[in-house]
Amino acid sequence: MEGEQALKENDFVSILIPKKLYQKIGQEIRNTNPQVVSKYITYILEKKLSSEEEKVYSEEEKEKIKERLRKLGYF
Repeated sequence: MEGEQALKENDFVSILIPKKLYQKIGQEIRNTNPQVVSKYITYILEKKLSSEEEKVYSEEEKEKIKERLRKLGYF
């Protein structure tokens, strides 16, 4: 992962996921090594979040969104 070597231990936080999900991920990537599972989860989350950040709306889409927000009373 990009810039991974520059990260320090205090750059991380722990999260809890169900054990069954953790095991399923380990089976999916054919390795139950905690570091590999953690890196895989990080990769998937970064990929998901970056694809949402890069979403570019057309002018037509923007107008539809604005209209929906107007109908909901936000504008």
